[in-house]
Amino acid sequence: MTGDNNKQAARITAEYDGKRFSSSAGPGLATGRDVLRWVVTRKAQRWPRWMDNPPPSPLVQRIEGQELRLTFINHATVLIQAEGINILTDPVFAYRVSPVRFAGPRRHRAPGLSLENLPVIDAVVISHTHFDHLDLVSLRSICERDQPQLIAPLKTAKLVGGLTSRHYTELNWWETTRLQCGLDLTFVPALHWTSRKLGDENTSLWGGYVLAYSDGPVYFAGDTGFGDGALFEQIADEFPNLRCALLPIGAYEPRWFMRAQHMNPAEAIDAFQALSASYALGIHHGTFQLTDEAHEAPISDLTAALSDTGIPSERFRTLDNGQAWDVPAR
Repeated sequence: MTGDNNKQAARITAEYDGKRFSSSAGPGLATGRDVLRWVVTRKAQRWPRWMDNPPPSPLVQRIEGQELRLTFINHATVLIQAEGINILTDPVFAYRVSPVRFAGPRRHRAPGLSLENLPVIDAVVISHTHFDHLDLVSLRSICERDQPQLIAPLKTAKLVGGLTSRHYTELNWWETTRLQCGLDLTFVPALHWTSRKLGDENTSLWGGYVLAYSDGPVYFAGDTGFGDGALFEQIADEFPNLRCALLPIGAYEPRWFMRAQHMNPAEAIDAFQALSASYALGIHHGTFQLTDEAHEAPISDLTAALSDTGIPSERFRTLDNGQAWDVPAR
């Protein structure tokens, strides 16, 4: 879809039938036959059993002014520091991202920062309820220590609403709330879905966030497919001059099954261009083996795709767990 056509298109919205959400842009849930086909035919690459992290970047308790520091903790957990505010995205510190402790995807490397070493967290944003994005034990620990504001999608209160005594807000797509620190935050659509157990698919909403910093917004995509690109063009229309986009680049093979819900690195670059963002950070890779690609594939595929498009690698970066990036001004 071209940008001109997109400006005439209806804005992507969420629909709720009293039990489940759906998107005006799709995708529909995978069928049982699709899941069975993946299980029977999958050829998952072998990951290293364990990988050590490099030494973490020096931890700064607060970043004042218009400087922006991103610390990649793991997967979709990023510490965003700017204007004296500490925001944590999708905090996951568990060993497994699974409903049980004895099975399911496990860690292949430690978080880059431990829960105990986190600075005081002012706000936590939750993109959706999948276990690799919503770890209730970790979230409870952060809330008991810091009582941050929690921002979550519609119909997530039954899981997280009681964890903090401070402000808790549920948002629909395109809704904006103002944090107590004065920062405006908008919940935006994603091409994804959500579930915590069999039978509760899409009973809560999913999405990403735009943080309206004074030197340019920061977009955290959460988990999303690319679709026809209209999603990212609409976000760019609503939020021009994005300073940085946090975009998922992992969990994308096989494409026939994952395309509707997860971008691959080339699509993440397409999203970056559609967003007209100054910089991007690749997230959602390197810690948990959720799909079939090799551990190193997201970074190597991103490097190749950046070379093909001529985008300088310093504009679309990846970080090891625990590494920080002081994002340049727009």
